[in-house]
Amino acid sequence: MEKEKKQGIIQKFQLHEGDTGSPEVQIAILTERINHLNEHLKSHKKDHHSRRGLLMMVGQRRGLLNYLMKEDIERYRTVVKELGLRK
Repeated sequence: MEKEKKQGIIQKFQLHEGDTGSPEVQIAILTERINHLNEHLKSHKKDHHSRRGLLMMVGQRRGLLNYLMKEDIERYRTVVKELGLRK
């Protein structure tokens, strides 16, 4: 992921200035990486090492989403809507 793209994601989802570690920011960055890896795996079907990394990232994102849902349901709903998760 390019530095500028990552900075844009952080600025969009940060809760306050200098916020890089809130669950919203982490979920947004993971989602971007997951989407990029999904595209990679469409053309490289036998790349099982990257597939394992993808599954681990999906699990990590799921954990962060579960945490956010327990802590603040409104923040959870906002993030899910913004990122287009949950069809």
